[in-house]
Amino acid sequence: MTKYNGWTNYATWRVNLEIFDCMEPRDIGGKGMDKFDLADCLKEYANEAIETGCDNGLALDYARAFLSDVNWQEIAQSMIEAYPEEEEEEEEEEVAA
Repeated sequence: MTKYNGWTNYATWRVNLEIFDCMEPRDIGGKGMDKFDLADCLKEYANEAIETGCDNGLALDYARAFLSDVNWQEIAQSMIEAYPEEEEEEEEEEVAA
């Protein structure tokens, strides 16, 4: 696969830009998760978004095929790096308790 705008591929770049840009892990229930669990949440979130926006049929099939090319772990890692303060907040809450 060829890199696209610094991402693994076009699908990863596009999904990150169109769906997850400016979202924090907590926005999708991913607070305190590692990149693997967060990647699973991202994939589920995107799949729900396309199923809500598409009727069953050809368009949904193409959307699912497109999502199958996404590197979910790369998006998750990027999100974790962009919002490290979430981990810091969680650690502070644990110390205070």
